[in-house]
Amino acid sequence: MNSIQRLRRDESGMSYVFVGFSMMAFISASMLAIDVGMLMTARSQAQNAADAGALAGATALIYDNWDDRSPTGPAVTNAVNASLQNKVMSGNVSVGPADVEFPLDPAGEPNRVKVTVYRNAAHGNPLNTMIAKYFGIATADIAATATAEAADANAMTCVKPFTIPDKWTEKQTPPWDGNDTYDAYDNKGQPLANPDIYIPADQPGYTGYNQERERGQILTIRAATGNNITVSFYFSLALGKPVLTGGAQYDWNIANCNTTSYYWGDLLTQEPGAMNGPTIQGAEALITKDPSAYWDTATNTVKGSAFGHSPRTFPIPLYDPIYYDSGKRNGRIADLKTANWIGFFLDHIEGNGIVGRIIPIAGIRDRNGGPAPQGLNPKAIRLVQ
Repeated sequence: MNSIQRLRRDESGMSYVFVGFSMMAFISASMLAIDVGMLMTARSQAQNAADAGALAGATALIYDNWDDRSPTGPAVTNAVNASLQNKVMSGNVSVGPADVEFPLDPAGEPNRVKVTVYRNAAHGNPLNTMIAKYFGIATADIAATATAEAADANAMTCVKPFTIPDKWTEKQTPPWDGNDTYDAYDNKGQPLANPDIYIPADQPGYTGYNQERERGQILTIRAATGNNITVSFYFSLALGKPVLTGGAQYDWNIANCNTTSYYWGDLLTQEPGAMNGPTIQGAEALITKDPSAYWDTATNTVKGSAFGHSPRTFPIPLYDPIYYDSGKRNGRIADLKTANWIGFFLDHIEGNGIVGRIIPIAGIRDRNGGPAPQGLNPKAIRLVQ
């Protein structure tokens, strides 16, 4: 009896019991942390997939087709394909045309693309847990949503070193065509009875280029031979802040990307001389960088490029014809003031001119620039959610 009582009162070895239970709890918590870490990684990867899809959709709105938001349109298909290229824990996400939406921005503009991706039971691809399954949780659901927008850009970079006048309403010899000259005053400085009309981008009724409406329009530009404001004549520019002049720098700026940021209303510095030779030489070098790219008239887009965005597509600065004309008439330097930008796909060289197509172009949003005038063409692609 005494032996039984002693055994009942004996507490030796109890610490091993507590240590055993504690070890089980510690190991379980540690192993569960592995699942938690895996789920956090999966959530981050799913967000990357959604971000990529939203950005690709917004990019397609700008470069491919602003209006086509159908399930088979470029915005939806690019969004889906970009999302699927991003794995989540080595597995595909579930995303389809129904998961791509086009919400309005706070101002009511239809410039946003929203993409949702899934790895969950409802879509047949949940994540398998490693330890939680022993506690009755065999799978976990993951989803992520991203929204990108093609917002109004207020600045531009990688511009080429030549500028053409912005578009006006031709009154002297309508309709407006590539041979027209902006005329609002006679040679004595007196207003014409029926002057050509230019309304800038910051005013209602802007008359300038619209790169979406005029997508695919052929544009042939040649070096200006005087100071007339002619549709197809360009003035050569010296780029940079500070400005760098000279033929070698000018040639380089055509074949490459000058990263100087330009803003609406910036004054542009004209190169002395027409720079016709360096223009053709730079254009030839640019074509060589992406020789297989071509303009597809069926889709009004660039095809065959070796790049996601062909280097042969670039922004051309447009100058304000009124501002230039005013300077010319008032005896000061005829200044070139930035009025807008258009996208230009360099198709080929023809004699002393370069021939291309108007195409939408993306710009940037720069905190150093002011608000973008309503008529500016470029859009800046950014994630907003």
